Amino acid sequence: MQNSTRYLIFFQYIGTKYSGAAKVPSYQLERRKGVQDHLEDALRRLRPLNPVSLKVSSRTDRGVHALSNSAHFDLQRKNDKPLFTEDILVKALNFHLGTEKIRITCAHRVPDDFHARFCAQSRTYVYRLALGVPHYSLLPLTECNLCWSLGNMELDVGAMRKAATLLVGTHDFSSFRAVNSDITFKNPMKTLDVAAIQPGSSFVHANFHREIVFWELTFRSRSFLYKQVRRMAGALVAVGQGRLSVPELKDILEARDSLAYPRGLAAPPDGLFLTRVDYRDADLQLPQQTSEEQLPTTGNLLY
Repeated sequence: MQNSTRYLIFFQYIGTKYSGAAKVPSYQLERRKGVQDHLEDALRRLRPLNPVSLKVSSRTDRGVHALSNSAHFDLQRKNDKPLFTEDILVKALNFHLGTEKIRITCAHRVPDDFHARFCAQSRTYVYRLALGVPHYSLLPLTECNLCWSLGNMELDVGAMRKAATLLVGTHDFSSFRAVNSDITFKNPMKTLDVAAIQPGSSFVHANFHREIVFWELTFRSRSFLYKQVRRMAGALVAVGQGRLSVPELKDILEARDSLAYPRGLAAPPDGLFLTRVDYRDADLQLPQQTSEEQLPTTGNLLY
């Protein structure tokens, strides 16, 4: 006999050392694992009866970070083993993740038909820029690989904001996606709800000997195409630097062709953070009978 439940977890990571959020196929001989690989390794150490299969909501690229990504999975235990409470599950997974730059922030029991990817209502990305930093070694340690350092001090933010308004709304974003194996299966029509540029700050701005000017580019949509955010960020920075005009960006968008995007213009992964994945409260609600079940408040962190 066994009992089972579905969990939704939210987790964060510094993506520098990982191949991306998604699992690396076993046939690919890579030195770097994906974040999903490490999460599934931690889940297996809980000794579930069912095969471990994590469904990640947002597949960030190699080197991209997350302050809040999400995933769901089913977990079965024998009837003499109580289901994990949300708090115990978070502690157990973080215990087994050890020193990896990955942390579970919270967990929820969700309905059996819940899907972390398809139920997501929006995803928010923030791209961080540091101005007047010609070499990464001039950044504080807490910023290395966590922003795009630009040598110039000036950005035409007004032009960037004007260009950003062209991206907001429903468009064919083919010009802003990179070519990959899924390109023929993904609808290039996306609705970008937010494209905003606002001042940012260093993680240690009060404890560094000199001031560094930061800006943040925020993008929100229900879903994005492959490398769409990095390409939009790179194009907006190019507008701010005067390397690309607002009409030229409009031409790139209207071309609806990935080859129309200038080579080498995409922003590097270092400054990109997935910051939110939002769901409807109704999709997270358990059936009444299940939600009233009383789970034990203690458990063994090792299994």
